[in-house]
Amino acid sequence: MALNSGSPPGIGPYYENHGYQSEHIYPPRSPVAPNGYNLYPAQYYPSPVPQYAPRVTTQASTPVIRTQPKSLGTLCTSTSQNKKSLCVALALGTVLVGAVVAAVLLWRFLPGDSKCSTSEMECGSSGTCISSSLWCDGISHCPNGEDENRCAVPNHFLEASGDQHCHLSSIRLYGTSFTLQVYSSQRKAWYPVCQDDWNESYDRAACKDMGYKNNFYSSQGIQDSTGATSFMKLNVSAGNIDLYKKLYHSDSCSSRMVVSLRCIECGVRSVRRQNRIVGGSSASLGDWPWQVSLHVQGIHVCGGSIITPEWIVTAAHCVEEPLSNPRYWTAFTGILKQTLMFYGRRHQVEKVISHPNYDSKTKNNDIALMKLQTPLTFNDEVKPVCLPNPGMMLDLAQECWISGWGATYEKGKTSDVLNAAMVPLIETSRCNSKYIYNNLITPAMICAGFLQGTVDSCQGDSGGPLVTLKDGIWWLIGDTSWGSGCAKAFRPGVYGNVTVFTDWIYQQMRANS
Repeated sequence: MALNSGSPPGIGPYYENHGYQSEHIYPPRSPVAPNGYNLYPAQYYPSPVPQYAPRVTTQASTPVIRTQPKSLGTLCTSTSQNKKSLCVALALGTVLVGAVVAAVLLWRFLPGDSKCSTSEMECGSSGTCISSSLWCDGISHCPNGEDENRCAVPNHFLEASGDQHCHLSSIRLYGTSFTLQVYSSQRKAWYPVCQDDWNESYDRAACKDMGYKNNFYSSQGIQDSTGATSFMKLNVSAGNIDLYKKLYHSDSCSSRMVVSLRCIECGVRSVRRQNRIVGGSSASLGDWPWQVSLHVQGIHVCGGSIITPEWIVTAAHCVEEPLSNPRYWTAFTGILKQTLMFYGRRHQVEKVISHPNYDSKTKNNDIALMKLQTPLTFNDEVKPVCLPNPGMMLDLAQECWISGWGATYEKGKTSDVLNAAMVPLIETSRCNSKYIYNNLITPAMICAGFLQGTVDSCQGDSGGPLVTLKDGIWWLIGDTSWGSGCAKAFRPGVYGNVTVFTDWIYQQMRANS
């Protein structure tokens, strides 16, 4: 945690960590610093519509040269009488075929007047009418199954794994109130779930579908704060079928309450020392219980944040090759001093998952996940931080806190003690000004710090948390990514924007549970 200041430099090196690793594991390499004139590749913009397949970078294929056949026009320019006759016959045949195809298409696709009553719904191409009460009841009544594949989550959105209960990315928690919402592929929008007839078994199913393995904390009905006029409601007569097939659209909710769901008790500290750490100072046990120290061969390399008993969020640049192999990594929790780490319990890493769109040059999409071989035991010193929910409104200059064992001055050694400091958020447009980072900040990044310098993250803090307190809960809104020097004026710290990656995190947790 750097506390020095300096004059504005040119865009310098990132927070490179190889200075704190054994050279035969991670050989030093010259950092490739971004500059204000680089052209960016296509940036990652999260879609408002859930993504059910990973984004894949495609490579340009070798162009294939094909010889074009002689056209009809060329054929008809011949002076031969036989060829002219052939040309006329071909032209007439083409017109007739085109007319037949057009007639078929018009018959097939032009909508006709629906013969269904107001209490019925039309199946589609077959024209069959069925009662609205049979729509999304888990049983196919339409000849082509339209009454089931047009529900909240149609069957073709199920994961390719064959698990018929996987509806990831069609469920989310919204805002600081943790409002449960389900995505309707039919209406292409998110809707809160009505509290009517809801019970704990549905809570557990929803948490499992978000990747919280065997985790459920609490649920309650709350007043909807989104102004919704339509809801997802349970069809209790649908029988013992998949939860999401029981949900249907309703313009009414008799209880006037929607489901608020907490899958894990997160974002809670055992101590309440608000101002003690402002300005940067050593932390006490329980101050930042989600903080993790990640080691390679006995050396602290990066920080991380606990989000579940099995999962840790860190930075993708921490796990670049060759450190993408999980066997190199050991996690330490609930310990403040590096010199005491080996007296505490160590946790081996089972999986390392880097964001597929991470760009090592620009540090865009700089986020990664680590899954531990054995789950953590939570106590006063070891607790998870909350992932940010969509719909959270952060104020300009929102006060945030950074923590880690990074160097306390530029090019210094990592700290033996855990340090923490308050840093305000900086508006992206301001951070992208030519006097600061000159358009290097993408939507997948957040700036935080003081433009005069003095407080900043530094080498060894990478991957660690940027958290904020809102509505009494601590939220993980960033992971330490890069910066030009440490605590330089007009060079604040840059963090991965975790608010962009929440859905991706849930997707990985669910797929690797």
